[in-house]
Amino acid sequence: SEGIIIILPCQGCNPLAETGRSKLQNQRAVLNQQILRAVRMRAGAENLLRYVATNNNKVREQVLLELSFVNSDLQILKEELEGLNISVEVYQNTEETFSIPLVPLGLKETKEVDFTLPLKDFILEHYSEDGSEYEDEIADLMDLRQACRTPSRDEAGIEMLISYFLQLGYIENRFFPPTRHMGILFTWYDSFTGVPVCQQNLLLEKASILFNTGALYTQIGTRCNRQTQAGLENAVDAFQKAAGVLSYLKETFTHTPSYDMSPAMLSVLVKMMLAQAQECVFEQIGLPGIRNEFFTLVKMTQEVAKVGEVYMLVNTAMNQEPVKENIPYSWSKLAQIKSDHYKALAHYFIATILCDHELQSGDDEDQQEKALSQLYDYMPEGLMILTVLKDKVQRKQLGKSHLRKAIVYHEEALRVCGLCKKLRNIDVLQEVLTAAHKRSLLKYAQQETEDDFLSLIQAPDILPKTEHKIETIAPHFSKVKVKDFFHRLGPLTVFSAKQRWTAPRTIRIHHEAGELGFSLKGGSPVQIYCLDPVCSAASMGLKEGDYIVSVGGVDCKWHGVNEVLEKFKSVGEQPIEIEVISCQDTAASMHSKSATYSVGMQKTYSLICLAMEEDKIDQTKKVPLKLPFLSWGTKNRQKAASTLCLTSAVAGSSQIKKKLSPFTLLNTESSLY
Repeated sequence: SEGIIIILPCQGCNPLAETGRSKLQNQRAVLNQQILRAVRMRAGAENLLRYVATNNNKVREQVLLELSFVNSDLQILKEELEGLNISVEVYQNTEETFSIPLVPLGLKETKEVDFTLPLKDFILEHYSEDGSEYEDEIADLMDLRQACRTPSRDEAGIEMLISYFLQLGYIENRFFPPTRHMGILFTWYDSFTGVPVCQQNLLLEKASILFNTGALYTQIGTRCNRQTQAGLENAVDAFQKAAGVLSYLKETFTHTPSYDMSPAMLSVLVKMMLAQAQECVFEQIGLPGIRNEFFTLVKMTQEVAKVGEVYMLVNTAMNQEPVKENIPYSWSKLAQIKSDHYKALAHYFIATILCDHELQSGDDEDQQEKALSQLYDYMPEGLMILTVLKDKVQRKQLGKSHLRKAIVYHEEALRVCGLCKKLRNIDVLQEVLTAAHKRSLLKYAQQETEDDFLSLIQAPDILPKTEHKIETIAPHFSKVKVKDFFHRLGPLTVFSAKQRWTAPRTIRIHHEAGELGFSLKGGSPVQIYCLDPVCSAASMGLKEGDYIVSVGGVDCKWHGVNEVLEKFKSVGEQPIEIEVISCQDTAASMHSKSATYSVGMQKTYSLICLAMEEDKIDQTKKVPLKLPFLSWGTKNRQKAASTLCLTSAVAGSSQIKKKLSPFTLLNTESSLY
C-alpha cells in the first residue's frame, strides 16, 4: 500500500572498502580495542593498589606510577577518538561548497555475536523441536546483524537497521524469558569514550541499534548537497528524523549503561540535530539570494538570529555536567563559533536595513515601524523606532552600533576557532568566518566616521523568530514490514518465551458413533474444548485446553478451526493421529471462536467472551503478508551441534498460510538494568 516500505534482501557496505567513512570506522574499531586494553590495565592496577600495595610503600609507588601512565595513555586515546568525531569533512557532500560543516555522529562499534547454540538449545528445551531444523533462520538473523554493522549511508541502510530492530522484538519474545539470561553476551563500544559495555540483556542491543539509526540519519543529512533546494530539504528532514530517533531512545530506554546513550547526552544530541536542521532552513531561505530590501532583510535577521540562539543553547547544554566530561571539546567550540557567527550575521543584516534604506516619502512608515519593532525587545535609552526611521543621524548611529557588535561576534568566532586545534584545520570553516568578518569590516568602513566619538549607543539584542518551526520527527516503525524469522515455531501470542509447554504427545483419535468426543476452539493453533471425559481420546491422555500442533503428521500450529476440521473430515471414519501440547502455566490462554464437529453433521460456531489478557491485543496492528527474507550477505551455514538431546520426534511443518499476531515491541518502561 502507499507509504509502506517493504524490506527486500540487501547487504551492508563492504567493510574492506577504502572509502573515507570506512577508514574512519576502521580507525574507530582499532581505537576501541586499544581503549579496552588500557581500561583493563587500569582496573588491574587499581585492584593491585587496593588489595596488595596497601602496606608496601615501594610497591605502592610503582603501582601509582603505572596507574598514572595508564591514565595518561587513556587520555591520549580519548583525544584521538575525539579527532575521529570531528572529522566532519569526510561526511560532507563532495560538491564544492562554501558552508560551515555539519557534525555527524559516528556509528557505535560492536563485537560479533553467535546465536547458534543458545537458540538451538532453547528451541529444543522450550519448544521441544529439533534446533537443527532452524539453522537457516539463525543464519539469516546473524547475517542481518552482521550487515547492520556497516549499513549503507542511504534510506536502504536505515530500513535495514529498523528491520533488525523490529526483528529483535520477535527474538525477545521468542527466546528471552523474563526469569533467566540466555547466555548471549552483547558488547557495544561507547561512541565518545570507546569504553565497551557488555551485557546479556537484549535491550542493550536494541538501544544500540536505535542509536546507530539516529547516527546514520545524521550522516545522511551531512551528505546532502546544500547548494540545492532539494538537498537542503533532505538535510532538514534527516536531522529532524535523527532527533526523533534519539529522543525516542531517551524516552524508551531509560537506564542505558553507556555514556553516549545516557538521558543527559541524548538530550544534548537532540538539541544539536535540531540546531543543524534550523541552520539548513536558514540556508534554504537564503539559497536563491538575499535581496537588499527592507522587509526581506527583517525576515532574514530574525531567521538567522534564531539559528544563533539554538546554537547558544546547544553550547550551554554541552558545558553542563555530566555531559561536559564526555562530549568532544571541538563540538562544544563549534557550537559556540556557530552561535557567534550567526548572531553576527543578524546584526549585519539589521545594520544593512538601517544604513541602506532611508525612509522615503512613498514608503509605508507604519509597516516599517511595525516590522522593525519586532526585532527588538527594548530600544536604547532616548531612542524610539519611528524616530530612528525618520532621523538620518540616529539611523546611522544605530546601524553602526550593530556593525560594531557584528564585528565583535565575528572576531570572537575567529578567536575560538583559532584556539581549537582540530577546528582551525578545517579550511572551509576558516574561509567562511574570515569572509563574513571582512564583509562587516567593509560595511563599517563605508559609513561616515566623523561622528564616531559621539556615538555611545549600544546595539540592543535581536529577538529571534522563525516561520519554519523545527521539531523532532518520531520514527515510523510501522512503515517497515518484517517477517518473523522463526514464524515456524507458531503464533507468537501462544508460542513465546513467557509460556512453558509440555513436549508434544501423540493421541490416536477414533470416531465413536460419529463423534470425536470434543470440540475445537480458537484461531491458530486450535484448542481442545468441551472434552468428554469418558471418550477414547481422553483415556489416551487428551486434556481440556490442549493445543493441537499436528494432525496426521502435518504441522498445524498456524491452522485455524476450519482447516483442522477439514483434515478430520478428509480421513472419514479412519483413525487419525494428532499431536497436542499442554500449557504448564496456570493461566492458559483461550480463544474466542469455537466450533463443534460431528461426523456427518454441519459444523456450528458460537462466540464466547473471555476476559483474557491476550485478547486485548490491538488487532489493527497485524503484520500483512510480505515477501520472504532471503539473505544479507554470505550465510554462515556451520551446523553447530546442540548441547542437548532431542527427546521426541517432531512432525514436519507445512506451508505457513497466516502471519504473526502483533506483539508488544515498544515498551516505554524498558530498562537496561
